[in-house]
Amino acid sequence: HWTLLSVSLLNCLLSTACSVGLALAIALTVHSRGMHLVRGCLSSALPDDARGAIATNDCPFNTTRIYDTALALWVPAMLLAAAEAVLSGRCCLVALIFRGIGPCARSYSKEQV
Repeated sequence: HWTLLSVSLLNCLLSTACSVGLALAIALTVHSRGMHLVRGCLSSALPDDARGAIATNDCPFNTTRIYDTALALWVPAMLLAAAEAVLSGRCCLVALIFRGIGPCARSYSKEQV
């Protein structure tokens, strides 16, 4: 039970940190209209909006779809990390109930769980 409690608590904290970090990355990317994603490119041909950026020789990667691709990957990853944090929190709660710790342990017996 102690192993379940410690591992689920650690996973809950890490998943929460991942989802917060991804939410911050999404917010910064949307706020800057994707210019932070192409910051390494020193081309003056890049427009103000990274959605309309074209691939240039000054940039080491193709900038045409980086904004849409980053958001398309980050949003589901953030949602999955948040769901993992919730499930790990529930697992932590079950471990507390099994140990008889906390307010929920008094109302539930081990047989009900």
